[in-house]
Amino acid sequence: MSPPRVQVIVVTFNSGAHIQRCVDALAAQTFTDFEAVVWDNASTDGGVDGLRLPELTELVRCAENLGFAAGNNRAARRSRSEYIVLLNPDAFPEPDWLARLVAAADAYGAEAVASLQLDDADPAVLDGAGDCMSISGFPWRGGYGQPRSGAPSEPCEVFAACGAAALYRRAVFERLDGFEERFFCYCEDVDLGFRIRLAGGRCVLEPRAVVRHVGGASSGGSGSDFAEYHGTRNRLWTLARNMPPLLMPLAAPAHLLVLAYVLARSPHLFKVRWRALKDGLAGLSQVLVERPSGGRLADLARVLSWSPLDLSRRSAVTRRLATAPAPRVAAPAGTRTTPPG
Repeated sequence: MSPPRVQVIVVTFNSGAHIQRCVDALAAQTFTDFEAVVWDNASTDGGVDGLRLPELTELVRCAENLGFAAGNNRAARRSRSEYIVLLNPDAFPEPDWLARLVAAADAYGAEAVASLQLDDADPAVLDGAGDCMSISGFPWRGGYGQPRSGAPSEPCEVFAACGAAALYRRAVFERLDGFEERFFCYCEDVDLGFRIRLAGGRCVLEPRAVVRHVGGASSGGSGSDFAEYHGTRNRLWTLARNMPPLLMPLAAPAHLLVLAYVLARSPHLFKVRWRALKDGLAGLSQVLVERPSGGRLADLARVLSWSPLDLSRRSAVTRRLATAPAPRVAAPAGTRTTPPG
């Protein structure tokens, strides 16, 4: 038998407060040609004990916490579906969510499709309309905290998909080695989106594919030491791994300026951010070796944000979308081609 078109992956860690609601939302999808795996990263809260799983949903209990990046890579190897769809355990999709994602990928030949994420506590507020990237190398979720009424109403192009609720074409995911596992958690989705861009691919935001998202349920959320450490370190690695040489003379100084502002703005987080920066610099030598040689500079420049106001306001940075008959990614020179994980 041929595999389902879609494999949905839910990576959990101490997500007991939300995981059953997430799985129930998957069971209610109008698109049914999918299988799912709940990959539990050695949770200690008993959240997956007694979990009621719908048909074609597998629970995998990992003996250690591999992190979001490696957990998804390992889970992805358990299927041969055409599409991989990621869903956070604290994200709850509308019934037509999967149908909308697949239809957008089919219609636009997209390598990745982003969902419209709403704040679960107040669905009139955006949790994100795709991931955006500044020339400074600082990413953000587009439109975060802004009214939903300001979100795009039709499919458009964004820099990358937020991994909380994203679709990837499996062939591209595997060709680009999936997520970088050293990131563990945070920015691995932006890093993959960057590599898709450099390889000639694109990401479509489908604003009718809607999820409600709690955010930070497993990691302590924005402002926690865990989030600040991994976010600071991984932003630096994302910049170093991916920004083309012609743009680096602009990007590196801009990154330092924004970083200095961020460090000064929150003195109580200075120590954890400084430690993250030192660890990030210590790992740069290996990161730089992995840089792809080449990339589509014009396509990348078109989807970057060049205005500091976009970053400060967390604006939703979108670009006009044209239809495409087929995916466009070819592995760029210098990338590895082994399967992820």
